[in-house]
Amino acid sequence: MKKFILITLTVLLSGALHAQILKPVKWAYAAKRINKTEAVILLKATIDEGWHIYSLNVGDGGPIATSFTFSPSKAYVLTGKTIEPAPVSKFEKTFNMNVSYFEKSVVFQQKIKLKAANAIVKGKLEYMVCNDHQCLPPEEVEFSIPVK
Repeated sequence: MKKFILITLTVLLSGALHAQILKPVKWAYAAKRINKTEAVILLKATIDEGWHIYSLNVGDGGPIATSFTFSPSKAYVLTGKTIEPAPVSKFEKTFNMNVSYFEKSVVFQQKIKLKAANAIVKGKLEYMVCNDHQCLPPEEVEFSIPVK
């Protein structure tokens, strides 16, 4: 009986150790000064082959759109909305509608007006990633981007 329990535990533990956590999207951040009082925040998603994340603009009943929430600060104010390049648009049976998404990589941009010489832009982003077979649960990621 002890041998059976030991073998069962070994099999279960080895399976758990070999389980792969899917992380098909990696995020990188940067800030680029335009002039003394303006900057652009760059939020780049690098997406594994076969996966995609959704646009900032997704219709009702569709997947979770990518979104950015910037924390209020006395050092800067947002100028306009977050912008994105032109996405791919395609009918997806899963959602029974046309959806806009990005593959491989995408850079989102947010302009800010600086109220101080230096600032740290903090916030969080939310996105959903899918491939042809599955969608992973939406994920929230916090970010902190120095503007020097």
